[in-house]
Amino acid sequence: MEFAHPQWLALLILVPLLGAWEWWQARRKAGLRFSNVASAKAVPKTLWTRLGGLPAMLRMGALTLGILALARPQEHNVTQERFAEGVDIILVLDTSTSMRAQDFQPNRFEAARDVAAEFIRGRVSDRIGLIVFAAKAFTQTPLTLDYQFLLRMLGEVEVGAIEDGTAIGTALATAVNRLKETEAESKVIILLTDGQNNRGEVDPVTASEVAATLGVRVYAIGVGTYGEAPFIIDHPFAGRQRQMVPVEIDEDMLRSVASNTGGQYFRATNKQGLRNIYEEIGELEKTKIETRIYTDYEERYAFFLWPAFGLVLLEVLFSTTRLRRFP
Repeated sequence: MEFAHPQWLALLILVPLLGAWEWWQARRKAGLRFSNVASAKAVPKTLWTRLGGLPAMLRMGALTLGILALARPQEHNVTQERFAEGVDIILVLDTSTSMRAQDFQPNRFEAARDVAAEFIRGRVSDRIGLIVFAAKAFTQTPLTLDYQFLLRMLGEVEVGAIEDGTAIGTALATAVNRLKETEAESKVIILLTDGQNNRGEVDPVTASEVAATLGVRVYAIGVGTYGEAPFIIDHPFAGRQRQMVPVEIDEDMLRSVASNTGGQYFRATNKQGLRNIYEEIGELEKTKIETRIYTDYEERYAFFLWPAFGLVLLEVLFSTTRLRRFP
């Protein structure tokens, strides 16, 4: 509850002043004179005698409630409506065996999956889907607003579950196909890979041209350090061995794919750098949220005014009947 005219509350200072005035008047006001009042003092006090100050209290109560009513107490109900213009986003994740390289901690794939999960948790009202690829591309999760389900499906993705290879063009074509029928004003593909297109029948640049025709932007991310990266291999005789392998990312192709669609190409050489890239993409593809607030005020002065009238009537009633004083 709040008051529309709180300045009237300053009058509440009159209440204790009225009480002090009543007490002072009662002390100085002369009563009937008697030569000896000892016998009168010995008479026990009745209930009505003890309630002699009730009219004054009723007057002060009425004044307090009247001042509160003047301040116009109100209750307000706030209704908030949010309108979100979401973005449709497809995450395209490379799951080829080269993603096990350990130039990221603990490896490229685990780092990419962790950062993608953080990106999903940070979105609002966006439909997000997930496509994984190696030699072939599969839809792991269609576009959805159920982020918990999406995160669970992302956690089930593993390297090696698909025949090895890097079919970037096929993965892009699959993502574009998922977005072509959607009605979202903004359609985005985030493509993450660490290699070169060496499988599939669709050229990545051709797929990007189709994406551009359908109004789909592609943000391409190349993951991997420069030069060579440590990689664990299973040797049939020597067991697990660590060796350095060259990092071969087709950056020219990825730049062309992103440029053709109005997107951007990024290079991530460590996990924090990858996190910064996703944050930058998030800033570029912000969800538009409009908030409207409606406030309904209900006057509550009657809750104070009618009890004030009631106290005045009681004061008049008692002052003119049982609690009437003489003289």
